[in-house]
Amino acid sequence: QVQLVESGGGLVQAGESLRLSCAASGNIFSINDMGWYRQAPGKQRELVATIARAGTTNYADSVKGRFTISRDNAKNTVFLQMSSLKPEDTAVYYCNAKVEVGTIVLRYEQNCWGQGTQVTVSS
Repeated sequence: QVQLVESGGGLVQAGESLRLSCAASGNIFSINDMGWYRQAPGKQRELVATIARAGTTNYADSVKGRFTISRDNAKNTVFLQMSSLKPEDTAVYYCNAKVEVGTIVLRYEQNCWGQGTQVTVSS
């Protein structure tokens, strides 16, 4: 069983910053891609940023230049540094990880999600 636990959400004013963290724990061999997604009220969940194990990153156009994703492979943790926040960034932010689980004989990738953390940006 793999668990992803997010932290760092909250209420901030426009222009301020927040840093989200997500730690994975459980029966983990390794973690491939990690990422952050968000879902605003009445909207579909959308990609915010992803980072490969080797460090290659990908960002949604709406957050490029304002958000930075990073990870600590030794601690199975991914971070999202959010700067210059806007009211339209308000959403529940979900951590995602492609985790290799199983046994030495049989290993497979599991798509894991955190429970989400609320980010609210007031104008």
